[in-house]
Amino acid sequence: MRERVQKYLIEIMGDRRGGPFAKLIKCILWAFSQLYGVAVCARLKLYALGIFRRHSLGCLTISVGNITVGGTGKTPIVEMLAKALSEGGRKVAILSRGYKSKKAPHLAETDVGDDYSPRVVSDGQRVLLDPIHAGDEPYLLAKNLEGVAILVDKNRVKAGRYAISRMGADTLILDDGFQYLSFGRRLDFVLIDSTNPFGNGQLLPRGVLREPLSGLKRANYFFLTKTSGVKLEPIKEKLREINPAAEVIETIHQPLYFQEVTSGRREELEFARGKDVTVVSAIACPESFEAAIEGLGARIKNSIRFLDHHRFSPDEIERILSEASEDDVQCVLTTQKDAVRLPPLRNAPVPVFFLRVEIRITRGAVDFADCVSRICYV
Repeated sequence: MRERVQKYLIEIMGDRRGGPFAKLIKCILWAFSQLYGVAVCARLKLYALGIFRRHSLGCLTISVGNITVGGTGKTPIVEMLAKALSEGGRKVAILSRGYKSKKAPHLAETDVGDDYSPRVVSDGQRVLLDPIHAGDEPYLLAKNLEGVAILVDKNRVKAGRYAISRMGADTLILDDGFQYLSFGRRLDFVLIDSTNPFGNGQLLPRGVLREPLSGLKRANYFFLTKTSGVKLEPIKEKLREINPAAEVIETIHQPLYFQEVTSGRREELEFARGKDVTVVSAIACPESFEAAIEGLGARIKNSIRFLDHHRFSPDEIERILSEASEDDVQCVLTTQKDAVRLPPLRNAPVPVFFLRVEIRITRGAVDFADCVSRICYV
């Protein structure tokens, strides 16, 4: 019931619901969005006046975030940036709030999970927590990145101090940090989903904006994501109008390979061509993932969507795999982010693969490389 209500409200926020009742709900949400807007603007003003304190830890700090809720493709950008900085000689730590993660038990060896230290998902050498206690994105980053520490705490200032003093970090990346104004930073990278850059232009909860668009003036770089087949000039014109000084970098999500969840076996992208598949996803923008699967030549026989960050139960997966077998599909495809939330798959009647993707810069690569170079030689 809770998921159905959430889905309904998300459709209202995206103006995908009509009728008298939907109109009433929109009016109620609009009223709340006005109150939310007053609170957000007051908070921004208090930080601008210096009444609310910004903490600076004497360490190079970069924020990667967005101005909207929902999937802008932030995790691959964080991964790309952390990898580039690490290869450039920086000692990088990623600080995340660990959305929907559970507090881990105390582990004396790594000081994980006590009241005074953050949860250490990875020390740069080992992955120390599972997806439940780390959160989906931090765990995924820990699996994909070597030599980069991943820490989770709602208080990212505390996590930053820990990363510097106990792990020797000289560069901090705030994951989803654009609105985390209490932590001073040198650079703000802001991601814009090219397929739905600003929603309906309304603030939460009537729309998807976390703050007014004027907040984009704080950005140093804009990353336009999911740019394939999208007319970008109107978006870039709007961004230039708000913040003419920020660089604009265009990116796409580049599929790399398929990997079987149970065995780890990898298959080339041609593996999907001509196959009947079931697609399972619990991400903010399932349409983008399904379009990518179809673009690789697969025939989607059934699409099963859950809310973002949904934790799959064994019964759900058993039912999905049973139905997939009855439908005579050749495999079940999901995202890497969803794959880490799957329960153990034993004797699955249909193989389950995730699609590994990475970010590829299609325009502005020189600007990004120059940015990384300047950061690395500070």
